[in-house]
Order: sequence, then C-alpha cells, then structure tokens
Amino acid sequence: MCGIWALFGSDECLSVQCLSAMKIAHRGPDAFRFENVNGFTNCCFGFHRLAVVDQLYGMQPIRVKKFPYLWLCYNGEIYNFKQLQKQFGFEYQTLVDGEVILHLYNRGGIEQTASMLDGVFSFILLDTANRKVFLARDTYGVRPLFKVLTDDGFLGVCSEAKGLINLKHSTSLCSKVEPFLPGHYEVLDLKPSGKVASVELVKFHSYKDEPLHAACDTVETLPSGSFDLETVKSNIRILFENAVRKRLMAHRRIGCLLSGGLDSSLVAAVLLKLMKEINVSYPLQTFAIGMENSPDLLAARKVAAHIGSEHHEVIFNSEEGIQAIEEVIFSLETYDITTVRASIGMYLVSKYIRKKTDSVVIFSGEGSDELTQGYIYFHKAPSPEEAAEESERLLKELYLFDVLRADRTTAAHGLELRVPFLDHRFTSYYLSLPAELRIPKNGIEKYLLRQSFEDSNLLPKEILWRPKEAFSDGIASVKKSWFSILQDYIDQQVDDLLLEKAAEKYPFNPPRTKESYYYRQIFEKHYPGRSNWLPHYWMPRWVKATDPSARTLKHYKSAAQE
Repeated sequence: MCGIWALFGSDECLSVQCLSAMKIAHRGPDAFRFENVNGFTNCCFGFHRLAVVDQLYGMQPIRVKKFPYLWLCYNGEIYNFKQLQKQFGFEYQTLVDGEVILHLYNRGGIEQTASMLDGVFSFILLDTANRKVFLARDTYGVRPLFKVLTDDGFLGVCSEAKGLINLKHSTSLCSKVEPFLPGHYEVLDLKPSGKVASVELVKFHSYKDEPLHAACDTVETLPSGSFDLETVKSNIRILFENAVRKRLMAHRRIGCLLSGGLDSSLVAAVLLKLMKEINVSYPLQTFAIGMENSPDLLAARKVAAHIGSEHHEVIFNSEEGIQAIEEVIFSLETYDITTVRASIGMYLVSKYIRKKTDSVVIFSGEGSDELTQGYIYFHKAPSPEEAAEESERLLKELYLFDVLRADRTTAAHGLELRVPFLDHRFTSYYLSLPAELRIPKNGIEKYLLRQSFEDSNLLPKEILWRPKEAFSDGIASVKKSWFSILQDYIDQQVDDLLLEKAAEKYPFNPPRTKESYYYRQIFEKHYPGRSNWLPHYWMPRWVKATDPSARTLKHYKSAAQE
C-alpha cells in the first residue's frame, strides 16, 4: 500500500505543485521520492512508500535497465508475479512484484498487462519511447485512483483526491477531479510539450468473467458446468483458501480485523490455518473494536479463542467516536451516511494497530456482503434473478462505499489492507452459480457460504450461523445502536431551520436528516463543490427505508426479538 502521484504538462513550478503530493504522505510513511521525467521538464512522479516487499529496491517510479524508456508508479500487490515470470521467462531486476507490469507491457501491450495481473492495483505507466501514458485500476477498485484532465491537456493523477484539488494551472484551479473507474485502463498520447490527450478508455475485465490470469493460477482447473451442491461447496472452499494463501505475500507482519461476524471470522480462521502450514514465526494478531460488551466484541472473543490468535480488543466510548467524525470524513472524501458511520470504528482500530503493534498487512472481510448477498434487505428480493442483479450492482459500486471505507481508514494510518473475498477467481466462480443457489434460505443470508464451511470446524457453529450485524451497529450495545448515539449528538448540533433549507444549500444529493446534513457540512468544508464524488447515498432496496442501518429493518427487529 503506497501513495502515487504524477503530473504531466504542468504550467506551474513543480516545486510548488509537489506540495499537493504531501497530502497523501500517510499512505507511505517509510520513504518519499519526487522525480522529474528526463526530457519533459513539466512532468513528474511523486511516491510515498510503505515497504511491504523488497526493502532495498522497492522505491518508485520503478525503472529497469532493460526498459530505460519505461517509468512505473503503482500502488498494490500483484500476487501472480512469480507464476508470470515462470510462464513467460521474464528476468526480474528487483524483488518488487510490480516490476512484472513492465515486462508484461513490453511483451504484449497494455490490454494484456491489465488482464493478466492477479491482484489489486492502480498504476501510472509512462512509455517515453512511444510517447504514451497509461492509467489502470483493478477490477473492484480495491486500490484507489483519481485523476484530473484539463481541456488543454494538463493531467494530474493521485491515489486520493486530496492530492489533486489544490493543483495550480494557468486556466484555473483544477476543477474536474474524479475517480478513475475500476476494471479499466486509459491510453493517453504524450505530446512534446508534456501535455496529454486521451485516446481511449477501455474496460479490461468484467467480474462475471473468469479472469485471463486464471490460466496460470496455482489452483488446478475446477470441475466446471456442474452445479452439484457438494462440488459447489468444495470449489468455494478451494478458491477461498487459495484467495487467502496468495495474499500471504509480505515481508512485514500480518494481522487481521475481526468483528466476530461470518466474513472476518472466516478470513481469520483460514489465515491462521495457512500461516501455521507455512510456519510463520509469529502469532496472528486479531483486532476487534467496540463499546463495552458490544455484540462484536463478544463474538470476536469467541472466534479468537477457537482459532488461537493473539487477540486485541479496542474499547472506545461515544465521545471518542464523535470526536473522530471530522478527521474520518477528511480521510474518506465522502459524506455517505453508512460509510461514515462504519468508518469510525475501522479508523479507530487502525489507529490502535499503528500505534500499539507491529502488524502492517491487515486482512479483512470486505466484499462478502455484496458478493454473497449478505445484507438483510436481500431477504426481500422479489426473485433470485433480481437478487443476483443487485449483487452485481453492489460489486460495481464497491469503490464508492465499502472498499473506499476499508482503504482510507487503514491507509490513514499507514496500513495495507488485503481483502480475499474480492479475489478475481473466487468472485467470478461465485457469480457463475445459478441465482437460486445464492439467495438467503430459511431466513438466513449467505446461506451457501455458511453451508460450504459447515463441516470444516474452522469456526464455532454459533459464529458460522451468526446473523448479519452491520459493522456500524455491532460495535455498540444492543440497547442503543451506534447510529442512535450519533443521531442524538447531531440533533443538538444542527438547527431545524438548516435542515428545512438543506435542498437549497445542497441541491445535489440534498441531506434529508440532521445526521446527513452534519456530515455534508464537514465534507463541504474540506472539499467544497465536490459533492458529485458521491453519485447517490447507499440505501437498502425493496424496503421503505429512510435509514441505511440494518437495525431499522423489520427483518432485523423480528430476528432480534426472537
């Protein structure tokens, strides 16, 4: 996990512009480099490094003797770089996994490069020989990327939007900063002036399709076309275990977030099992956060005892949570209600991990709810087909919500997040299953996933079958939800009259509650006029919901009463 930043065709002095690169210093606390491009005095790269692999030669932009005309700045992990080396006979100059991008590009161009990468990534690749700039981002946007391109060809690219919003340019302040779309690459022509012109934006991978890199995966070809339940369950276990195994690639200590819900518990259990198999020399640290006696803390304690991890509990009170709101919104670059709520706990636990432990590579359960239909409202889906469509919509928008939350809250404290549920092979297989296999059954969401691990003894039965608890709710007590605590506080901060006039002040995504108004005010303070970064609020479907919390839905209430 690093911070990448680059400018092409800057009219302003680069020494002034590079101050913007320092806005993302948190993403790479180990080292910083600022480098001009030979022959293009108004083009440069900025890089903040978190050293996870190759401590000696891991600085960027990466350049190798074999391709002196290629410059690469990337953020991510390429899990199959050794398999690709073996398959194509690449001769690496460093131990950096990202070096494979240079070799793939030289061998087959940008389309093959992006399609063959098994991992999470965002990158800027400059080819000075052919005068091209390439941008690319992984299928689900697990690694962030933002860009700004002016009418006269000035391009700015950065891991976070905050590194672009104050750039200076002859025409104006750079206005149209936008997220780069996941699963796409862009080709731009580099002119002698250092300015660029966009040539094409191409979608290189659709998550329903088996990825091109599956051909050189370590897992053998799975039985295909058979939807026999036992075969399906076996394939889910094989692919999920493989997803965790490939993510063990690290020279820094590995830890795991553990809420005690199904997803993080499965990740932690499989992770610990595999770490034992390869004789990792240290115990796995697991981390839970919550208020005193919250459901998440109690459940996580059970899981940690069952799997035998070195467990840490971070207990926070409502004042600490409320005090963190502004810095969380600044880190997130969003005002989405459920994202802000859920981010506070994740931000505080990440802060603890950075200060009190030496764990740096952090596993988590993001992506499972979207993939395996884990949200409570899936019980109300009109049909399996509509549930499947909704699952795909959620996956497509992950980069705006849960994946954004997971990246920013951990990156704010210099941690690197790994999310095995969003493994390309695992997700493409799961989405290839018949729609009726994937829906909730017997009143239980994620039924197929739970069923697949039923006989594994990885988790206690009450955890394997624990009902969905929204992270922002599970960290508080059952008596009073975290969202209720927030709303009670904010009710005193926002005047009724302000809310009445909210649509006039904020015509795009107008706040409808005092809570959303409060978040929007803070967002506009740091990112004025950038409300279009969030196209819409995250809300449940098929129910008449006025709040995104699972605890407001009838299904949750009836289950809690039982």
